[in-house]
Amino acid sequence: MQVPAKVSNMAKMILNYVPVYAMLPLGVVTDDNNFENQDDLKRQLYKLKEAEVDGVMVDVWWGIIESNGPKKYNWNAYRSLFQVIKDCGLKVQAIMSFHQCGGNVGDAVNVPLPQWVLQVGNSNPDIFYTNRRGTRNKEYLTLGIDNEAIIGGRTPIQIYSDYMKSFRESMSDFLDAGLIVDIEVGLGPAGELRYPSYPQNQGWSYPGIGEFQCYDKYLKEEFKKAATDAGHPEWELPEDAGQYNDRPDATAFFRNNGTYLNDHGKFFLTWYSNKLLIHGDQILEEANKAFCGCKVKIAAKVSGIHWWYNDDSHAAEVTAGYYNLRDRDGYRPIARMLSRHYGVLDFTCLEMKDYEQPGYAKSAPQELVKQVLSGSWREGIEVAGENALPRYDPNAYDQMLLNARPNGVNRDGPPKLKMYGLTYLRLGNQLLDGGNFQVFKTFVRKMHADQEYCPDPESYGRHIVPLEQSKPQIPIEVLLEATKPMEPFPFDNETDMKVIT
Repeated sequence: MQVPAKVSNMAKMILNYVPVYAMLPLGVVTDDNNFENQDDLKRQLYKLKEAEVDGVMVDVWWGIIESNGPKKYNWNAYRSLFQVIKDCGLKVQAIMSFHQCGGNVGDAVNVPLPQWVLQVGNSNPDIFYTNRRGTRNKEYLTLGIDNEAIIGGRTPIQIYSDYMKSFRESMSDFLDAGLIVDIEVGLGPAGELRYPSYPQNQGWSYPGIGEFQCYDKYLKEEFKKAATDAGHPEWELPEDAGQYNDRPDATAFFRNNGTYLNDHGKFFLTWYSNKLLIHGDQILEEANKAFCGCKVKIAAKVSGIHWWYNDDSHAAEVTAGYYNLRDRDGYRPIARMLSRHYGVLDFTCLEMKDYEQPGYAKSAPQELVKQVLSGSWREGIEVAGENALPRYDPNAYDQMLLNARPNGVNRDGPPKLKMYGLTYLRLGNQLLDGGNFQVFKTFVRKMHADQEYCPDPESYGRHIVPLEQSKPQIPIEVLLEATKPMEPFPFDNETDMKVIT
């Protein structure tokens, strides 16, 4: 029996489908662990369903769940939330949010780390990231204590692991039912694999270069040992890298022919960025253990630090831990590390265009996105993404559509390049306003390659298999082979699926 041409063409076009998720409001579960305003959320979720959105992303806050004491988890509010999402016919991307909410761009809600953790910091403030002047940052525990059993007798890695195991046990019915499709593992401030180098609550403002965050006693000792082992006991952490709102050329470290280019600077930056790689690798291995056998993907988020990208120093990226220069790729090693965990790299700033940024910031979000997406695809991993700031205009949607399928749709099968999924930031009344909502609905339709909502990921080429244990650890030397720069894949200038034609 011959397949009708119409069905055949639809089956080909559906392979261009990119699922769309919407980020839920930060305070959807309150800081005292209640799921309030259920009727309002249901109304909003049904509107998303009307727009044929595939699912939602939600922060699952450590500071809420384990607030009553070590291993005293309370998942009740989140179970109620997930049931409502399921009833509305949507899927869930769950973020294991081991960071504080508050102090970053767009944070209108405050959820600190658990009090019993902060109390440890009262007597030992070095558990927090620290800048050169000794200012502590309580957004996230310093990776310097990842393997130190000083938080109630557990290491942070063990705490994160126990939390994820408890989530799996408590949400096993939702996992088995296929409601939860992705587990994004928070690996730093704002849930991103980076150092908290540009904190607004310490006075940073765009486009400041930020500051290195490795001056707690643990990282200081680790650097001193590493330098001594390398035959340079005299090397210290940088003293000449400036302050949060400096420009690169105002610092001895980042200016032309600055410290970052000499042997001392290169050694420091390699150490600083390698610590971040190892941190992510350790926690993602625990995530794979916790969710092994579940039909989910593990994901990690990388921040889109696009300012100063066109400066030789890439200073803002470098202070965040992304040692990315014109002759050194700072992102492909992260993708290679993720590959051993079958991980998805989730990247931000997909909506931005270069011309929208002020010239003095030497910003290049389009080039940054091309670099990170291309490097991830070259390492054989899936890449997902989101917009960095709320946008409702066709220009932003078209840019996201371009990045989702950089070479357009293929009417005869899967496209040459395609993102794993896109998460829109963020669900709220402004998105659901009449005009904004109509444009958003068109955007979702175009992300779906003009096809109707598809409940079966297999149809658009996403094969959902039980998560396996992480592959053997990749030696750091092999990870660093991926620092060799490569030209990004060619991207079209415009999407062939514009929101408004």
